[in-house]
Amino acid sequence: MPTPYFAEGALHLLEAQTAVLDNKPHNADVIVILGGGTYFRAPEYAGNDSVSDTTLARLRYGAKLQRETGKPILVTAGKPVGNSVAEATQMRAALEQDFHVPVQWTEETSDNTYKNALYTFQILQKAGIKKIYLVTHASHMPRAAAIFRKVGFDVVEAPTAFTTRYEINLLAFLPRSESLQDTKIFVHEVIGLVWYQLKSSFINKS
Repeated sequence: MPTPYFAEGALHLLEAQTAVLDNKPHNADVIVILGGGTYFRAPEYAGNDSVSDTTLARLRYGAKLQRETGKPILVTAGKPVGNSVAEATQMRAALEQDFHVPVQWTEETSDNTYKNALYTFQILQKAGIKKIYLVTHASHMPRAAAIFRKVGFDVVEAPTAFTTRYEINLLAFLPRSESLQDTKIFVHEVIGLVWYQLKSSFINKS
């Protein structure tokens, strides 16, 4: 079983490929927030589906960015596991009801990061928009930003939810079940990056 120290260190390798958004003006036109899963049949919300913790972290930062920039928001995520309500619909409800931030566009049919990018581009192309703030987890940003650039966007990376720790102590070197999830995320992102690079290379040669 992996330890927090090494699992978090693996995520840091991904997160080092992006950086916190600085305070300089970037002139992006839209804030695009990627979905990150559903909290299914939430008992405290009358058994309705709601946003997951992962998605909520992205929405919180997207709301902060909207208040700072005044730029409109697009949320993107469909029904990747066949749920009845698209993640983007849940995201819109959370932003407007809980954060009191308006959402201008909702992309509800994508089921992976590539389709997030492609369908979002199709929506924003009609409005003549190509430069976006992209909001997702720092560990997901290298893959997401590469895909969004590939479909035609000028991307200003706006990562959130970096892997941090209060202090390094003995517990960081003891195996913990939570570290399995961090390891799973790392492996998933690495496989995604490799697959995307291989696919892009094949398309460019054909």
